[in-house]
This record gives sequence, C-alpha cells and structure tokens, in this order.
Amino acid sequence: MISQFYILSLRGDTIITRDFRGDVVKGTAEIFFRKVKFWHGDAPPIFNLDGVTYVFIKKNGLYFVATTCHNISPAAVVELLTKMAKVFKDFCGMLNEESIRKNFVLVYELLDEMVDFGYPQTTNTEHLKSCIHNEAVVIEAPKLGLNLPQWNPRTVPSNAVHRPVGPTHDAKNKKNEIFVDILERISVLMSSNGFVINSAIDGSIQMKSYLMGNPELKLALNEDIVVKNMDLGGSHGGYGSVILDDCNFHECVDLQDFSDLRTLSFYPPDGEFAVMNYRITGDFRVPFRIFPFAEQQTPHKLEITIKVRADIPESNYGGNVQISCMLPKTSASVSTELAVTTGQSAEYLASEHRLLWNIKKFQGGTEAAIKCRVTLSAPVSNVQNIKKEVGPVSLTYEIPMYNVSNLQARLATTCRCRENSRGAQQRPRQLPAASCLPTGVQLLAACSRQVRSETTEAPPRHGPPLLSSRSWLRL
Repeated sequence: MISQFYILSLRGDTIITRDFRGDVVKGTAEIFFRKVKFWHGDAPPIFNLDGVTYVFIKKNGLYFVATTCHNISPAAVVELLTKMAKVFKDFCGMLNEESIRKNFVLVYELLDEMVDFGYPQTTNTEHLKSCIHNEAVVIEAPKLGLNLPQWNPRTVPSNAVHRPVGPTHDAKNKKNEIFVDILERISVLMSSNGFVINSAIDGSIQMKSYLMGNPELKLALNEDIVVKNMDLGGSHGGYGSVILDDCNFHECVDLQDFSDLRTLSFYPPDGEFAVMNYRITGDFRVPFRIFPFAEQQTPHKLEITIKVRADIPESNYGGNVQISCMLPKTSASVSTELAVTTGQSAEYLASEHRLLWNIKKFQGGTEAAIKCRVTLSAPVSNVQNIKKEVGPVSLTYEIPMYNVSNLQARLATTCRCRENSRGAQQRPRQLPAASCLPTGVQLLAACSRQVRSETTEAPPRHGPPLLSSRSWLRL
C-alpha cells in the first residue's frame, strides 16, 4: 500500500497531491525535492529518509512520487507509478506539465478510481473509461517551423499522443483511425579502431487505436522473420532475414497464425500499448561511425579531432545528435573549431571534464568534424597515458522514418468484432484512414468495405518503406 502520491514539476511545484492514509507527516513533497535536487549525481528511484520510503519515476519533466511507511515491494510501486503515468497520458492526450494542470480535475478522478485507501484497484484504461465522466482538455502540440528543428522533443512526434481516449468536446468529429509506430533503441560498443565489440537492438511495435466497434486486427510481419529458441516453422534464417533473439507479445495478441503466416491477430484495447517487444543481437549496419584522433602538439597542448559519418540513406537524417567526449583531468582551457554551418554547437563542461557537441540535423551520407584544442595545466611526460584519459566517446541520436532491423508490418482488419457487455456484436465502421499509419505500414482490407484514403506530409524516401524509429548509439 502507498500513503501519499504527488506529481512535481522540475521546479519543485506540487501539481497533484493526494494523501490516502494520513500516516505520513506533511511536507514530504518539499523534503523529497530537496533531497533529489542536491543528491550527488542521479538520485536512486527508491530511498528511505526518516522512516519514510520514497519511490519515484521521472517522465517528460515530471516527478511521479509515492511515499509509504510500510514494508512493501519497491518494484511493485515503480510498476504502479509507471502504469499511472500511462493512464494519465491516455486520458489527457499528452503527458506534460501543461496537460496535467489543465486536466487536474480529470487526474484527481482517475486517482480516486485507481487507488483506494492506498491500495491499487485498476490501471486498465479500458476499465476506467466507464468510470470517468470528466472530459479532457486537449492540448495543442507545439508546431515546428520548416527550418527550426527543436531540441529535446521527439524528432517525429506521433499524432497518437495528442488525442485522449476519453470523451472530449469534439467527440462528434472523432476520426476512425489507428496509429502504429516501430521504435528501436540501438546500443553499440566499439573499439578505438572501429570494430564492433557488442551491439544490440531493443525494439517494440507501439499502437494506439481509435477504431469504432473494436474490430479484429491482423498485423502481418516479414515472412522471413525468425525467432531463436522458438519452433515456429517456416524459414530458418537466410540472407536478409530478420532474426530475433527473443520477443514477447501483449496479452491480447493471438499467436495462432504466427508460426505459419507470421501474422498477429488481436482486438486492440483502449490506450497506447506495445503489440510486440523484441531484441536483436546479430550483425547490423551501424547508422553512425565515429573516428577519433588525438595528437600532442606541445608538452602543454593536445589536439583532438572527432569525425562522424552518417551511414544512412541520403533521404534520411539524424535528429538531436549529441556527441560527448571525456577530456583529461588536467585540462585548463578548451577551444573548439566547427565547420561554418548552422545547427551545430559545442560546449565544454569544466566540472565534468567533458566536451558536448550538438548537431540538430545530421543528413544521411554526410560527415561532420570538430577540432578541439586542449591546454593542460601540467606538462605531459607520457603521451600514451594522456591519450588514455581521452574518451570514451558516446553518441545519441534519433532517426525518423528508418529502422535498422528492416522489420516491416502490414495492417488489416476483419469483419469479426468483439462482443460488448450485452453479448451483442459491435459492427465496425469505416476502416481507418491510411493517413493515420506511418510510412511502411500497409493497410489491407479483409472485408468488402470501402477504404477511405488520404495523404499525409511525409519526407520522401527511396527503397522499401520502413516504419519510423528512434535509436541511440553508445560508443
């Protein structure tokens, strides 16, 4: 059981607070924020202070905190906070400070339904819809200019997160659509000479449905997909096959046709959910390559050059690219030299002895370089020792409309519908518009209904269509 729950902003403002049991002293929100703010490094998600256990997660610039003075499972509380944040996102449309403030009445109503006297009741979005009567205030997403890419937000924000699942004022104009995204996180460890030591892809197929009548959906994956340690029949991995080390599926997915047809059948629940999670550790083409060079000019000066090459198609680009490099601890001053192009910036963090290089938009098939001149406070007696203090170099980025695994999907709908609470079948309406699907998701009609097709603004692509993805690379 939990005693208190509250949502804090990055400034420490208490946006939402609820005391369920009254067995914890007041003012814990301020105590928590001071402790986390002045913690040396990153604060752990669970810590105890004066007999009170604090458990928190951080999402989109918000702290979701639960306190308790009882001996409970910390992992269970973390899971509860994560699901509560997901419910707030489903009903409010977006998960940020403005959305929570403008929908505070709805958030309190959700809290009362999810937790009773500190005991969790339900965090199922579909079950909560019948209990919630307040309408969400829809927050407009920030619009990006054509040549003004913003830092921090997702490179390709999904329109799915902008719409709540609950009732709104424009319910009559609600569209019959579905959103699908493939998100991939790439972790790569490379040696100084460019050889890959360890690499892995953690991916998921995310979906958010606004379809009327809860029709049955079928999601067809690559026919040559292979899952290790699973007897699925079919092909066993030839050249160009998508080989998954392991995968898991949402509880609503029916795997009856997966072994033969590589097709997933399911009735999509309300809210955003992961249809499938997978992991790949085989060989794949790394989207970015880093080439570092270090040279000693004088006993007190060191010149470091870092070159980055984008090994992705020219039609794609990497957004929010950030390169970080550790410098020697004896660094007294650092000067950087960049190419005369817009969208790049460099900063030296003296307290951390770290160089940060930011590139807002890194076009595929191009290279970028930075030259860093380091002045040392003490002369260098051994060049090899001072070079060992340079690095490691880490790179984080996001690539929209591109995935490394080549996993593709086709979406279809059938005439079969899930029965409602009265036992009657709900007839589906018109199929979702093709505009709600990202590039690479094909819409197939399994019943004789007319498909309404619309066009959307999407960057031009060459080659086979791929789903939008996000990935990170660490060197």
